[in-house]
Amino acid sequence: MLKDFKPVLGILLRFIIVYLVLLLAYQFYLNSEKDHGLDSFSRMIGNQVSYLQNKGGYETALYDDVKNEQVWFYVKGQYVTRMVEGCNAVSVIILFMSFVFAFYKGAKTFVFVGVGLVLLYIMNLLRIVGLNIVMSDYPEYGKMFHDFIFPAIIYGSVVVLWLIWIKFFALKNENS
Repeated sequence: MLKDFKPVLGILLRFIIVYLVLLLAYQFYLNSEKDHGLDSFSRMIGNQVSYLQNKGGYETALYDDVKNEQVWFYVKGQYVTRMVEGCNAVSVIILFMSFVFAFYKGAKTFVFVGVGLVLLYIMNLLRIVGLNIVMSDYPEYGKMFHDFIFPAIIYGSVVVLWLIWIKFFALKNENS
């Protein structure tokens, strides 16, 4: 009976191992950055968001709040949002990578993960830019966009990537 579940158990075990390894590595990284305020990866994203907003006509400056491990976005003369570690989408990326590696298919797995990481990174930058624009121009919709619309977009992107991975790569030979 256990033989029937062996493939499913293998996938589940790979998912758990990859997830735990990536999560522990990320936690180690965060602990090593603890004394510097917001971690350098999140700070880099904040700087890129600021750059994109300035190029798009939304005059933006960053205020570094080291003590509280956050960076505030100062847009059009007002503080509209703050960037904390959770805004960098690393937790979403860890889930994405864990799922794809659970259905490991050789070198194409690494290529797909690489392309997926770039797409999710860009989606996250655009998500933060969008949130800053909403909070700057339409603050009455800010909570709805922060809590529902933009999370649906980033998680929806992950689900679409997972579906592409499963349909066109992971199960391709098995369906033929």
